[in-house]
Amino acid sequence: LLLDTQLSAEQSEYLTMLKNCTEALLTLVNDILDFSKIEAGKINLDAIEFKLPESLRDTLRPLSFRASEKGLELARSVPPGVPEYLIGDPGRLRQIILNVVGNAIKFTAKGKVAVQVDVDSQGEDHVLLHFAVRDTGIGIPPEKQQIIFDPFRQVDGSTTRRYGGTGLGLAISSQLVRLMGGRIWVESVLGQGSTFHFTARFGLGRY
Repeated sequence: LLLDTQLSAEQSEYLTMLKNCTEALLTLVNDILDFSKIEAGKINLDAIEFKLPESLRDTLRPLSFRASEKGLELARSVPPGVPEYLIGDPGRLRQIILNVVGNAIKFTAKGKVAVQVDVDSQGEDHVLLHFAVRDTGIGIPPEKQQIIFDPFRQVDGSTTRRYGGTGLGLAISSQLVRLMGGRIWVESVLGQGSTFHFTARFGLGRY
């Protein structure tokens, strides 16, 4: 609210710095709380009906603004064959997408980030969806591609200093994906970009 009032350039700069630090601290606290719940087996997934295209659009909307600030294109693709109405936990799906796509934007200086959803397999009352997030960012060395899913681990010690983050986002996402009956993995070429994949199982909605 204070940022929306008339301020000097110096006051605006200090308030923006305070806002950014507060958001970073809130992210850290939320990540640690979520990780603690997962470790204690206290995370329960909801089973509610939701519309996938709308959920994906709403999730990516704030990230689109962040991408445009960096001059990046953020694209999404949900082919017609993907079921529109699902039964599952849209809040936890949103959390995974925010973590993975947010990372892609963070580590991409130019080019684009693309999110694609496809059907991996489908039964009478359920579907296993395959999400792929492709970026044209810095890439990840082969020997580091597995450890990034471990708690508090990033590609190297300078990553946190340069880009920020807790090192918990992908670890939390990995555990949430597992609870959703799926798996998460990455394909990457250093200096050329990365593709993060994850699968998740959902019930089929009525429509």
